[in-house]
Amino acid sequence: MTEPAYLAAVRESYDSVADVYVERVITPAELDPLSRAMLTAFAELVRDAGRGPVADLGCGPGRVTAHLTLLGLSAFGVDLSPRMVELAREAHPELRFMEGSMTALDISDNELGGILAYYSTHHTPPERLPSVFAEFHRTLAPGGHLMWGDYTGANEHMCPTQAYDRPVSYESYFLPLDRTAELLRGAGFNVTARMEQEPDGRVKRRHACLLARKPEV
Repeated sequence: MTEPAYLAAVRESYDSVADVYVERVITPAELDPLSRAMLTAFAELVRDAGRGPVADLGCGPGRVTAHLTLLGLSAFGVDLSPRMVELAREAHPELRFMEGSMTALDISDNELGGILAYYSTHHTPPERLPSVFAEFHRTLAPGGHLMWGDYTGANEHMCPTQAYDRPVSYESYFLPLDRTAELLRGAGFNVTARMEQEPDGRVKRRHACLLARKPEV
């Protein structure tokens, strides 16, 4: 099957920016208090459910994956960019990282106790999100938890040519939070909590988190 062009653009772009990205992007400890609290709540929900490991999808250099392990989870990372995966393995050799696409995960049905998709779906064209969320549902165990976090907007579409002082060819799509919640429900999830934050001094766009759960069989 031919790979969608947007995946190649995302892979090549993040390979290009990876080394600068690691230098500039904040660590989980530097996140705002509400974002840290949502990650902590997600970890507690997954631990209490006891359904299996957590996949950090779009893990980048693995910092949030490592943070999840500090919160008591068995976590591994998946990223489309080979260079990001290489950097993650160098920084966290005790953890597992692998190349992969959210469109076709190399993960068995019902294998995961949790999925974190943290600022990793906004490069996906909106018409392809249902198939991505269907993959989340397929790989998550019944009773497992999903945390989605990303930027939101009024159906905005951006085509930057540079990021982190490097050339990029990916595109970004910022949907209303209600639309993302609707797509998750359409994929079979129960949305259990939401948080939306206004831009602040460091984050220039509105951003949000959703917690969702795959129903028990």
